[in-house]
Amino acid sequence: MLPLHAAPGDQIEPLTPARLLTAWTFEPVLLGVIVLLGGLYLYGVHRLRKRGDKWSRGRTFAFVGVGLGSAVIATQSVLGTYDTVLLSVHMVQHMILSMLTPLAMALGAPVTLALRTLPQRPRKWLLSVLHSWFAKLICFPLIGFALFVISPWALYFTGWYDATLRSTLLHDLLHLHFVLVGSVFFWPLLGLDPVPGRVIYPFRLLMTFLTLPFHAFLGITIMGASTLIAEDWYTSFGRSWSPSPLRDQYIAGGLLWGSGDIVGLVFFAVLFVQWVRESQREARREDRRLDRLEEQARRSEQAPR
Repeated sequence: MLPLHAAPGDQIEPLTPARLLTAWTFEPVLLGVIVLLGGLYLYGVHRLRKRGDKWSRGRTFAFVGVGLGSAVIATQSVLGTYDTVLLSVHMVQHMILSMLTPLAMALGAPVTLALRTLPQRPRKWLLSVLHSWFAKLICFPLIGFALFVISPWALYFTGWYDATLRSTLLHDLLHLHFVLVGSVFFWPLLGLDPVPGRVIYPFRLLMTFLTLPFHAFLGITIMGASTLIAEDWYTSFGRSWSPSPLRDQYIAGGLLWGSGDIVGLVFFAVLFVQWVRESQREARREDRRLDRLEEQARRSEQAPR
């Protein structure tokens, strides 16, 4: 087994199909945070159901099974073991933590669950945070969009990424950064939780669509680069097994391009379905309102004068 974060000089075993299942790295701090979040969510669901209220099993599965489960896979599995050895592995981790994990957690509506189950005082604290100027600023759609599309460029084309490879603390904070930036972008657009920054559906679709060329352009740029990202780090391993560092970087760019577009298009489709359903609900509400007005007018005409 590799150390928690492999560094030059460590004995690096080749990434074989067998090691995809066996090369797990358990990081107590990250795993503890994930388990704590899952435990709090499940406790909230238990309290809600104990008093007779319903909570969707789909939401629970989205938050705990897909959201937190994907975070475990990204940080504790072979992805966490080789994320400092192969840029392509890191890129898979990047896309899971920045897109799949926050999107699935948003589908679990944890803020709504907290507001429905927290005691009075903690609930007031949460509401104060949601109504604060900072929450309104950070959840403003253009802020979330800018962080989501600019931070990967800043990460891979400055010294930031190289620094995260050389520091365990920065490496773990990078994982947290991916999840937080993804949450700031996806949660207001999805609109299930009462967080600031929710906008009308056409604007949500536009914001999602605009992320696609940014991911594609970044991926293509990485694929076409003739110099290595964090070159000193990756070449110092002296690996004799494939892929070569430059080929690995090419694969990483392709993964960024392809996976970013796939998740973006899926999210686009989810928003479109939400918009159609919301329009249908609004149409039914309007029909009921018109029916009531028509019934009132008919009764008024039939009333004795």
